[in-house]
Amino acid sequence: MPTAGERSGVREGKDRPLTVHQLNELLLICSLVLLIAVAAVRISSRSGLPSLLLYLGIGVVIGQDGIFNVKFDNAELTQVIGYAALVVILAEGGLGAKWKEAKPALPAAVALSTVGVAVSVGVTAAAAHYLVGLDWRQALIIGAVVSSTDAAAVFSVLRKIPLPSRVTGALEAESGFNDAPVVIMVVALSTVGPVEHWYVLVGEIALELAIGAAIGLAVGWLGAFGLRRVALPASGLYPIAVMAIAVVAYAAGAMAHGSGFLAVYLASMLLGNSKLPHAPATRGFAEGLGWLAQIGMFVLLGLLVTPHELGDDFWPAVIVGLVLTAVARPLSVLVSLAPFRIPWQEKALMSWAGLRGAVPIVMATIPMVSGIEGSHRIFNIVFVLVVVYTLVQGPTLPWVAGKLHLGDPSEAADLGVESAPLERLRGHLLSVAIPDRSKMHGVEVGELRLPPGSAVTLVVRENKSFVPGPTTVLRRGDELLVVATDPVRDAAERRLRAVGQGGKLADWLGTNGTGAGGTGGPGRKPGAHGKPGSGVGGLGRGQG
Repeated sequence: MPTAGERSGVREGKDRPLTVHQLNELLLICSLVLLIAVAAVRISSRSGLPSLLLYLGIGVVIGQDGIFNVKFDNAELTQVIGYAALVVILAEGGLGAKWKEAKPALPAAVALSTVGVAVSVGVTAAAAHYLVGLDWRQALIIGAVVSSTDAAAVFSVLRKIPLPSRVTGALEAESGFNDAPVVIMVVALSTVGPVEHWYVLVGEIALELAIGAAIGLAVGWLGAFGLRRVALPASGLYPIAVMAIAVVAYAAGAMAHGSGFLAVYLASMLLGNSKLPHAPATRGFAEGLGWLAQIGMFVLLGLLVTPHELGDDFWPAVIVGLVLTAVARPLSVLVSLAPFRIPWQEKALMSWAGLRGAVPIVMATIPMVSGIEGSHRIFNIVFVLVVVYTLVQGPTLPWVAGKLHLGDPSEAADLGVESAPLERLRGHLLSVAIPDRSKMHGVEVGELRLPPGSAVTLVVRENKSFVPGPTTVLRRGDELLVVATDPVRDAAERRLRAVGQGGKLADWLGTNGTGAGGTGGPGRKPGAHGKPGSGVGGLGRGQG
């Protein structure tokens, strides 16, 4: 029996704690990698090359066969970190999803992420079995893994292209939804032993999706309800609270044997469309975390791959990817969207916009952790497939959209509106940023026709602030401070967004956003709210 000293020595050898010196080295290396990754985003935006490839490249350069030859083969740790990163990426995507765009596209997105996934899995698995020679279990795993579109890739690419809202909404919602059934399928196929009958697997997928959806909606609604009614002492606490609620949705869904990925996306979408205080700051915080999650996940996946082992699996990956891109994805779009009246141009773009990224590579670690035979080959094929076809699809997506005559670069951009509650004054302070393509450019303050009880109190232009008058002309890049009482807060924001989309003629264009509590019909004189004491340039009567 080992002595206490021997036991202590064994523990120190196996679980030696991180020293301060090692921590310093780790922080230096991680910071340098982050800075290189941030600089790579600039290269990506100029070249059109998806940033995920640059991050993967950083990992490959650091890892085996690379410059630093860091040996890393911990698939289980990669899977855990990949799951955590995916939770953050889905939360960021849900917070940025606009319900008005997603709502009409929701049925199509559900069809794409269920029926479409099933069609894609079947066609791709058949190609992997008959053309590449994999056994059926390995072929089905590859078919399931690569049938999931990547949320990070879709969110980052589509939001740079002015596509019709129905297309953007469907593709973003699909990328948020289809991770859930695919993960369930891959886990079931990666279980050692006989695979369950297909109808049992379908039943399990349906049950887990239902549980995840119910928990996600419940957590999101409760979180939004609480945050709207609690004035936190610091604005920086709101983003933290929102992200914590999103993670609670994932954890609760997963622990209830439901789909945690679906739960976090739905909860985040509900939170992002609930007009929470400091919403733009929250989205900015989530976007930063999303970038960090992407960088960490992609670099780690690059470290995990062994480049000299990829040669034998290059052509199998190209063959499977060609079938996936040219046959499986278009067929899945046609079959799943057959009941919907969607123009063929939009279907064609959706077929080409089935972007893959880190999610399939993370899912390819599941059979590795489970010890499935041939799992390393599956990982290599998926890795090569993602890299090759991301190089093909990502940069060409804007060109394809242009050839299909989809997208309008002149489309008016939505306003960035941030709300901070003024609890003691029973009002709200709205911070409004006018983007470059907003039709609010050139509109006079009086022509905003805000509802009584709201007022533009300050304009910040070129780092200088001033109190506007009713004839002050607003410009691109201006930031406005609007004070609104509780009863008209929503009507004021709707009116501001309507003018941002339709200009001073928003009423006549059918984009009047004042709602029930609003004013400003066609017969009202512009600038009626511009008289001293009535709302422009100062707080109106009764707004204290």
